[in-house]
Order: sequence, then structure tokens, then C-alpha cells
Amino acid sequence: MSDDFVPRVGGIISADIAVPEHEREMRFYSHMLSTGENPLWREDLMNNLGMPVIGLGARSAEYAHIPLQWMPHIQVADVAASVVRALDLDGSELVHAKDDDGKSQWAVLLDPNGAAFGIIPVVSAEAISPAEGAASRDAAARAGCISWLDLTVSGASATRDFYRQVVDWSVQDVEMEDAGERYADYNMLGADGSPAAGVCHARGVNLGLPPVWMIYLPVGDLAESLRRVREGGGEVIKETRGTDGNYASAVIQDPVGAWLALVPG
Repeated sequence: MSDDFVPRVGGIISADIAVPEHEREMRFYSHMLSTGENPLWREDLMNNLGMPVIGLGARSAEYAHIPLQWMPHIQVADVAASVVRALDLDGSELVHAKDDDGKSQWAVLLDPNGAAFGIIPVVSAEAISPAEGAASRDAAARAGCISWLDLTVSGASATRDFYRQVVDWSVQDVEMEDAGERYADYNMLGADGSPAAGVCHARGVNLGLPPVWMIYLPVGDLAESLRRVREGGGEVIKETRGTDGNYASAVIQDPVGAWLALVPG
């Protein structure tokens, strides 16, 4: 994924979720993410530069119809036009916020697989300037971010085309192999040509994953984070280790059942 917090069509700016048991969930995420000598995340779930990247809200009656999924916020050139295209392609509209003049401000949509995502206008550079004091920090300091985002579905080719039209992503094939058969998953590219997300077939290394947008969050000490996942009532669904035996990634479910992935920072 290209640099965070950069205005671009197709760029992922943040992600959020509205959860039951909000206080418990806040404790779970704060404890799970704040591992390592220099944690990448603060206790309020902002990154270590004080910038908002992920949002954990309380589930209210107003938004009870929104699936219990982490929803990426994707920048688009025209929110209203993207909503129309999504509906034409068998997507669904869950929320469509407009100003007093009826101009679209943002929307929450479902793709035909039931994966939830938000669309917002391209964010101005001024709106995503680093928080006060952040500019003085070491430019190389690690910060919490959404390091990757992907969606695993049985109909990956149709899903690729849905997002290509709704979000205006372009596509790059990623060669894969399963049981001796070669096939392609897809990198979805933003307007600058950098990979923004992946759309994957539900086979091979991705077999068994749910058809939801999976956010990948880096942590300072992945092994310790996974211990805290279990300690806090979550579940480690799938672990991947590198050739050195250390954890390379893990798919987890939080205590209320939302899916996400963790990777080393």
C-alpha cells in the first residue's frame, strides 16, 4: 500500500467500526495494539504521531443495520456518482449523508458479496496535516497505519470489476498457484498507480477467509499481541510464520466477532 494520508482517488484514508460492548472492545484493542518497546498505537487508538487512522465507535440503534465489519474509507472523485454505479452493479446503499443543499458528503455501501465500505471525497491536504508536534518527530519514526487491505471472495473477477467501476481503481494481476494450478488475484491501484488494496480468490492461502474487507494493522511485537488477543477474549484464526520461525501475519477475530489481521510493524 502506498503512503497513508495522501489525497488520491482510490486511496484508503482510514477505517472504522461500530461495536457492541464498546468499553470492553476499547480495552481489547488498546491492549492488543500497544506492544513492543515503542508502541505504534496510543491507548486512544490514534497512531503514535497522534493521527486518527482507525475508529472504534459504540453501536447505536441508528447504525444497527451496518454489518459488524471493519469498513475502509476510500476516496472517490464523486460520491454521488459512485453510489449510482454501485447500485447499478447490484451493490446496496446503507447510509448516504448529504448536506443541506443535497450534495453527497459520504456514503456506506455493501458490495454484492456483503462487504461493507465507505466512500468519501478526496481529502484535502490541509485536512490531513500531521497533528501538532508531529512534524518535529523523527521522520523515520514508525507509526500505526493500515498497512494493507484485502477482500477474499469466491467471485473475485466480478468483484474486481465492481470496485474498478465504483471506486475507479485500476487493476494489476498477481500470479498465484494452488494445487499446481495457476491463477491471478488482483492488486487494485489508486490514481497514482500504487497498490491500494487486494481482491483475492477464496482458495489457496486465502481459503476459509470471510468475504469482508480485512484491514492489516502493524504492531510492535506480533507474538505478544497474539497472546493478548487470546487473553482478551479474541481468537487467533490463522497464523503465518516466516522461514525464521517468527510470526509474519495473523488473522484474528475480536471478542465481538469482527475480523482483522495483524502484521509486524
